[in-house]
Amino acid sequence: MRTSRRRHTLCFQMAAPAGPDVRPLSTADTGRPQDTRPLRVVVAGGGTGGHLFPGIAVAEEIRGRDPRNPVLFISRGNEFERSALARAGFPLEPIAVEGLKGRGRWNQVRALGRLPRAVAQSVCRLREFRPDLVIGLGSYSAGPVVLAAWLLRIPIALCEQNTLPGITNRALARLADRIFIAFERTGGGFDPGKTRWTGNPLRREIVHAASGGSTGVATVPSDPHRPFTVLVLGGSQGAHRLNTAVVEALDHLEDRERFFFIHQTGPADEAMAAAAYARSGTTARVRAFFTDMAVQYLGADLVVCRAGATTVAEITALGKAAVFIPFPFAADDHQRLNARRLVDAGAAEMIDEQELTGARLGARIGFYASHPEALAGLAGQAARLGKPDAARHIVDECCRLVAERASRKPAGGPTGG
Repeated sequence: MRTSRRRHTLCFQMAAPAGPDVRPLSTADTGRPQDTRPLRVVVAGGGTGGHLFPGIAVAEEIRGRDPRNPVLFISRGNEFERSALARAGFPLEPIAVEGLKGRGRWNQVRALGRLPRAVAQSVCRLREFRPDLVIGLGSYSAGPVVLAAWLLRIPIALCEQNTLPGITNRALARLADRIFIAFERTGGGFDPGKTRWTGNPLRREIVHAASGGSTGVATVPSDPHRPFTVLVLGGSQGAHRLNTAVVEALDHLEDRERFFFIHQTGPADEAMAAAAYARSGTTARVRAFFTDMAVQYLGADLVVCRAGATTVAEITALGKAAVFIPFPFAADDHQRLNARRLVDAGAAEMIDEQELTGARLGARIGFYASHPEALAGLAGQAARLGKPDAARHIVDECCRLVAERASRKPAGGPTGG
């Protein structure tokens, strides 16, 4: 694999901040035409929306700067990954890899036994694609790819979405050149010299909605004839307990005709939830999964949801009032920690699942429907915590990293074996 110092001129132009001491390069600076060959990036991992969507956000930013920049995803290749990446227009190369945490001793031994094959597959994928950079998303399927990149001496960046880093990023941190964190006080003991607090990258549709000024504060209902709209999100895979709690809450709402629910159920509970809304006489839009999340968010006054990192980032970027119900079995209880950061800032409310009942949830929904000032207070505080430009900052820093690595090598020198 070969590169040159000039290869990443375009990328570095976009990354360099203009100012009295630093200015973008131009033809006048070099005395010769600029090299505009594309930047090649591999995004490693995915599995669920919480890992995959930030990777898609970064990939969209890379492609948006120059459509010729090729981005390849390497992961396990489950149905959700294939569907989401096909919609986003990015190719996926699968590798045979299994997770370790919470799978029982025998399954862990089997997964470890298959790890060398996954690394070998990743080495082959990287040699074929010849990337300038590998970005790991923190899921277990990122591990073999990042390790292969390290063996091939390809620059590595990691994205950590949660307050408490997962086992994969904790294990890979020493190999990384940059680590991008979503929360200012992220644990894990990452090297501060490598770590950048950027926020969690968001898909372009969400960033566009956030930049358009349509926030939760603006959607607080002032028209008494306008229904109070509740968006219910259980994550990309759905959440059965959350779904049943919302259905139970319908019986505890007064004047149900005042409400409109937008409910992402996951595939298992779609029919059950749709039937429950119909029986109660409550107007609702029920889908297993929404592909136009920005539209759904912008129509909502209150969000009732899990506290995955991507959901938290979207809510803060859009300035939405939220009631979080963290998934209690998330690794290292990271969803509760994510939600706690917003609750402590006065930007959200949280109900632990063991305390969740239909009556309690119905009471909180009814409270915010009747107290627009409290709703606006949560939305306003959430907006102050938002970082909608995370993807841009991450790509800027990745461009600097690639340019710095290239500048330390002789022109035409090898980068990846």
